[in-house]
Amino acid sequence: MILKIRDLQQKYGALEILNIPSWEIEKGIYWIQGENGAGKSTLFRTLSGMLPYTGSIVLDGKFDLRKNPVEYRLRLNLGEAEPLYPSFLTPADLIAFVAESKKSPESQAEMLIEAFGINYLSNPFGSCSSGMVKKVSLLLAFLGNPSVIILDEPLITIDREARASLFGLIKAYYLKNVTFLLSSHQPFEHEGLPVSQSFALKNKTLVPVSAL
Repeated sequence: MILKIRDLQQKYGALEILNIPSWEIEKGIYWIQGENGAGKSTLFRTLSGMLPYTGSIVLDGKFDLRKNPVEYRLRLNLGEAEPLYPSFLTPADLIAFVAESKKSPESQAEMLIEAFGINYLSNPFGSCSSGMVKKVSLLLAFLGNPSVIILDEPLITIDREARASLFGLIKAYYLKNVTFLLSSHQPFEHEGLPVSQSFALKNKTLVPVSAL
């Protein structure tokens, strides 16, 4: 089992956002659907360890997010929908930091920089467009040796060349046994991705699309 959730609850104050009694997936590519405000980004940020929660989240059958936080985070990466980075920071700084933190293989960062066409490494994020920032966020999600890569709305604000590179990387990493959770308002099938199953975040929980 790649990812296993039990009794996951997420609240903002008294407002309950997520209540997932049970959800587990094997290796694959999964499309997570949901209307705006359904809680997709909250789910993804919770799975990546960015938000406190109640319940259990276990990766690769043995890495509990709460009990094994470092080992877990080395194996699960997140590319956020609308990333925000300090305006004074440069892509070069952030990529180098995350590459070291994720124990990235030698030359992996350089390969990804070339793949996404990031030729503004020394520009502060404050001077970068949303598309430029998004490409850096996508790059970061592929660093290291993850078991799971989560990409939240990966197609927004990126150009055609970056889109082609993104799908090429997803296919290449999938062949290396990386599992993907993808959210988008657009279907992925026409991009040639072998989507294993689709789930909808509905009424605070995950439901197979075929069951709707």
